[in-house]
Amino acid sequence: MIELKNVSKTFRRTRVLDGLSLRIDAGDRIALIGSNGAGKTTMIRCILGEYVYDGEVLVDGVSPRSARTSVLQKIAFVPQMPPPLRMPVGELVNFASRLCHTTEERIGSIAERMGLDIGEVRKRPFMKLSGGQKQKLLIAIAMGRDADVLIMDEPTANLDPAARQILFDLLAERLDKSMIISSHRLEEVAMLVNRVIEMDRGKVVLDDRVEDAIDPGLRQEVRIVLRKPEEAFARAIGEWGFESADGGITWTGIVAGPDRLRFLGMLARYVGVIADLNMHDLSREKADA
Repeated sequence: MIELKNVSKTFRRTRVLDGLSLRIDAGDRIALIGSNGAGKTTMIRCILGEYVYDGEVLVDGVSPRSARTSVLQKIAFVPQMPPPLRMPVGELVNFASRLCHTTEERIGSIAERMGLDIGEVRKRPFMKLSGGQKQKLLIAIAMGRDADVLIMDEPTANLDPAARQILFDLLAERLDKSMIISSHRLEEVAMLVNRVIEMDRGKVVLDDRVEDAIDPGLRQEVRIVLRKPEEAFARAIGEWGFESADGGITWTGIVAGPDRLRFLGMLARYVGVIADLNMHDLSREKADA
């Protein structure tokens, strides 16, 4: 589906891609990892036809430079850095819906799931939104259309834990699509992908297939009991969408599997006030039913 043949890209005197060769087939769901400056974003921009480069890039056999319109019709993209658009949100959604052959209602529905009410920000310029609002809207536009390939460059940047969980849910619903998800954290996307590609200094240094054995839509129900109510803990756990029915002693909520390590890291800060912690897979409970 996507093929890069000996692709090199230099900015001024810095070679960012160095003879990169890679083939991505239909059904590949790739975690693209590597440190800053490894070339991940540059590779993605070459696939999108945004850069001139040495070598060859093909998407379904055609060049994204010479046939960019047809290539972009197949790709839904979320950038790492939101563009500085002055266009009001309502106009942007209308423009995107027409360009991507979808509807404003479909984009709005995805945005609502992400926690963004487009009606409330419809008249605001896109660039005046908060970082989280921008990211939610860009994800809604990308996920609110039909595309053969989903490319997301650090998609969880600026997202709160609840919104990250919804994003993982949305991606888990699209496992029939090819994906390239660039991330600094493999554990964050590990349950969604079946291939891991690591880049360093513009080259692929690891290309590993991952067994599709774990349910990528895994969700865990969590119950936490405190020794006493704790205001700081209440604020932190509230950001994950947890609720308490007994004045802050017992807290319950749902955590997406890909976000589990981050969640446990947050809990580690409050281990002194936690009396009991229970986590179980909802998917396992459903299978046993």
